[in-house]
Amino acid sequence: MLVHPQFDPVAIQLGPVAIHWYGLTYLVAFGLFLWLGSLRVRQPQHAAAGWTRRDIEDLLFYGVLGVVIGGRLGYVLFYKPGHYLAHPLEAFMVWKGGMAFHGGLLGVLVAMAVFARLRGRRFFEVTDLIAPCVPTGLASGRIGNFINGELWGRPADPGLPWAMVFPQSGSDVPRHPSPLYQFALEGLLLFVLLWLYARKPRRTGQVSGAFLFGYGLFRFIAEYFRQPDDFLNLLALGLSMGQWLSLPMMLAGALIWGWSGRRPA
Repeated sequence: MLVHPQFDPVAIQLGPVAIHWYGLTYLVAFGLFLWLGSLRVRQPQHAAAGWTRRDIEDLLFYGVLGVVIGGRLGYVLFYKPGHYLAHPLEAFMVWKGGMAFHGGLLGVLVAMAVFARLRGRRFFEVTDLIAPCVPTGLASGRIGNFINGELWGRPADPGLPWAMVFPQSGSDVPRHPSPLYQFALEGLLLFVLLWLYARKPRRTGQVSGAFLFGYGLFRFIAEYFRQPDDFLNLLALGLSMGQWLSLPMMLAGALIWGWSGRRPA
């Protein structure tokens, strides 16, 4: 049976300055976005539309703001609204942890809408450009979760070759290494599928719809192996909060993809 190696969360210590592994995974995510975005703007359909490397750099700036603000607000509103209503100042204490992907996604969508309006571009034109560049950032973040020994999985069959004990969970129960499942599904697999799909010109909105549906589907599957938050546990129909938040993503993705396919080319 495997045991989580319990990495030191600090990657580099320079005197009083500590650089955490989780912060480094964010830097890797931003670097991958710039690199993949640079490849995207060189594709004929995007080059012809006037996209440049400078646009990718600006989109990264807007996206970071959307992720941080939306991710924190999403955690506050979706996961612990009662707690933060009673302790409103703690909502600003991001160093104590607490970010939600679905909130971060909403924050990014708002940021992209602002960018599109300021640049005179269509919203889905912007999101179609960046959607295939996002899953590698998600994959990097899941590696950060695994290094930190957080978001561990549900109990697993001890005979499962990769079942792992997470001492951080406070027990010696073998569990699914769910951050690695999410790394593989909503990170690498979603990236490969989206990148291949978006290589050819698609109708405006279809790449965005494919991303929403694909992420929602893979996250829904991964949640069956991830331990629900203690303060929420499973909700109606035995589904987790992550699964309930993924359902509207899948529905929206399918509707956007179908609507885009019926529009004139």
